[in-house]
Amino acid sequence: MHQDDVLAHILERERTADRPTVVGISGYCGSGKSTLARAMVAALPDAVRMRGDDFLDPSRSHRRSSEWDGVDRERLVATVLEPFHEGRTSHFRRHDWSRRQLGPEEPVPSARTLIVDLIGLFHPEALGALDVTIWCDVDLDTAARRGIARDRGLGRNHDALWHDVWIPNERDFAERFRPRERADLLCTPSRSSRHSGKLPSGA
Repeated sequence: MHQDDVLAHILERERTADRPTVVGISGYCGSGKSTLARAMVAALPDAVRMRGDDFLDPSRSHRRSSEWDGVDRERLVATVLEPFHEGRTSHFRRHDWSRRQLGPEEPVPSARTLIVDLIGLFHPEALGALDVTIWCDVDLDTAARRGIARDRGLGRNHDALWHDVWIPNERDFAERFRPRERADLLCTPSRSSRHSGKLPSGA
């Protein structure tokens, strides 16, 4: 499925749903999640994006884990996804990557659709809070190669983390939780998104 088909699906969901819609985008590191999320927000009439980077713990995301322990799914669900879906006022805190700690509280934005793009998102802790799940359908080897090239282009030498932590984490998570099979939609990124999907200094 291509991006236009994904957008049509979301628009139909917006037309028929009686409450705000939460869309989750996941995929391997380097698969184009962020680019797809930005494109969808730009194309939809009333949508906002919640960056997955804001819910990565800077230290834990650099450790081996079979369930992407560095992803703070519990905080994402409790402070953002559930309140948004229910139309409730809520506040959340982003990880401040420069200070390596949570930033100040800020209000959860209101809109018709919220799009969150994040590694390790299709996990039992978060799946129940997602109305639509989209998997960026790029194989791990290709996604990792693009991610490594992206980091090198930005002057970041993360090769050891990719090979020793992030790629093994992705393999373990995929084997344990089968995220591709949990997706409602499989999206093939366009050429323009193949070298995007920025990560701050983590996975």
